[in-house]
Amino acid sequence: MAQGILKDTMANAMLVKDLAEVAKDTALLHGVQIRVHESPNSSEVVTYAPITLFPSPVPKSAFYQALAVQVHYNTLVDKISQDADFLQKALASTITVDNFTARLFKIHQQVLEEGKAQSIVLGLNRSDYMLDQKNEGCPTLKQIEINTFAASFAGLTSHTPHVHRHILKVAGCVEESQRILDNNSAAGLAEAIAKAWELYGSKRAIVMFLVEENQINIFDQRCIENELWKRNISTKRKRFRDVSKTGSLDPDRKLFVDGQEVAVVYFRNGYMPQNYQKNANIFNDWQARLLMERSLAVKCPDIGTHLAGTKKVQQVLSQPGVLEKFFPEQPQVVEQIRSTFAGLYTLDMGPEGDKTIEMALRTPGLFVLKPQREGGGNNLYGAELQQVLQEVKGSEERMAYILMDKIHPTPVQNILLKRDAPLKISTCLCELGVFGTYVRKGREMVLNKCAGHLLRTKSSEHADGGVAAGVAVLDNPLLL
Repeated sequence: MAQGILKDTMANAMLVKDLAEVAKDTALLHGVQIRVHESPNSSEVVTYAPITLFPSPVPKSAFYQALAVQVHYNTLVDKISQDADFLQKALASTITVDNFTARLFKIHQQVLEEGKAQSIVLGLNRSDYMLDQKNEGCPTLKQIEINTFAASFAGLTSHTPHVHRHILKVAGCVEESQRILDNNSAAGLAEAIAKAWELYGSKRAIVMFLVEENQINIFDQRCIENELWKRNISTKRKRFRDVSKTGSLDPDRKLFVDGQEVAVVYFRNGYMPQNYQKNANIFNDWQARLLMERSLAVKCPDIGTHLAGTKKVQQVLSQPGVLEKFFPEQPQVVEQIRSTFAGLYTLDMGPEGDKTIEMALRTPGLFVLKPQREGGGNNLYGAELQQVLQEVKGSEERMAYILMDKIHPTPVQNILLKRDAPLKISTCLCELGVFGTYVRKGREMVLNKCAGHLLRTKSSEHADGGVAAGVAVLDNPLLL
C-alpha cells in the first residue's frame, strides 16, 4: 500500500512537501521529539524525531511470529543471567581479549562471591529482527540481536501511530489508516518497573534513571517516567558522577543517592566503554557501577542480564544442544527460538575458528563481523570485515568478535524525514524490534510479557547504524 502511495506522489512534489510538513507538525504535537544541541555554547533545541513519511509494509505472519516468541526470549535471558557456569564458559575466550567485557565480568564475579543482596530481577529487553529474502519464497524472520541493556524508543514509538494514521487520512487513505496498530510500549515497560518497585516494598523509595551526561533522546525516557508518575512512583534522573559523589549503602545494603533510598536502578547509560569515565573523585564510574550492583536496589539490567546480552552469548546459543539445556523437554519452544536464528560462527582459536576465518575471507559479502558492543555503528561489512580479519586472523584478538550471516531484507520505497535533509524517495530497509518485560522474585516469575514493537527504517546505502547513530528513522508497520 505504501509503495502505491509513493508511486502516485512521486510526480507531485507539492503534495509530498505538504504531507511532510503535516507529518513533522503532527510528530511534534504528539511528542515524537528529540533534543538537539546546536553548539556547545547555544541553548538546546527541540525538533521532531526522524520518521518515515509513510508506514512500511510488514508481513502479518512474521510480525506475529516475533511477538509470540518474545516471552520465550524473556525466559531465556533470565535463565542465562542466573547460570554463572554457562556465562563463565561462554565468555571465557572473550574476556581474555576484550577489556570492557572483562571488567563487566569481574563485577559479576564480585557480586556472586559476596552474595546477591536482591532476589527481585527486572528485565526490559528488545529483540531485533530483519526479514531475510535470501531464498525464494516467503521472507523468514531472523534475529539480529537481543538488547538487554537500555532498549530504547519504547517511549517515542508509543506515539508514532498517531503520526502515520493522520498522514494516511490526509493522503486519502482512511481505510489503511485504521490498520496502524496501537503500540503503548512505554506503558508496558513502566508496568514492569512498577511491579519491581512494588515488590521492593518501600513507598518512599524512588526509581532512579541512570542517564548520560548529555541526552538527546530524553523524551523517549520521559514517556516512561510519566507513566510511572501516573502510578504515584517517584523518579529521579542521576548520572554516574552523582552516584560516585553521594551514593552509599547502609548496613542492609540499601542504596541511597542524594539521601534518597533507591528501589530500582534503571540503566539508560553504561553499555559502552566510553560511558565510564575515570575522574578525580574518590569513586570513578566503574566503582559506582559496582556499588549499585552490590546494593539491595533492583537493577535493570543486573550485571548477569547485561552479560547475557553479549554477542558471544548469542553465538554460543546457536550451537547444537545449548537451547535444549535451558528448555528441557520443551522442543516446541526450542524450535520457535531457533527458527529465528541466523547463522552464527565462532572466531575462537582452533580449527573451528580457523574455518570461520577462511569462509569469511573467501566470501566477505555474505557475512557481518560483530564486536561485543552496543549502540549501533559498530559492525563491519565487506572490505572492512576482510581487512580486520586479515589483521587478527593469527592472533587472539579475533576472539573479541563473532561472525554472523548477512541478512538480505526486501527493500521498500519510502521518504525519510530528517531535520535539514531534502525530501526524496529512498530505497529502504526495515528492522523490527519487539519489547519484552519480565519480573522474577526468587524462583517465581511474576510477570512475563511482550510489551510492544518498534519499526526502524534506513536507506539501503547504510550498512549499519540505528536512530541514535543518525542513520535509521522511526516507522510503523502496515501489516500485509
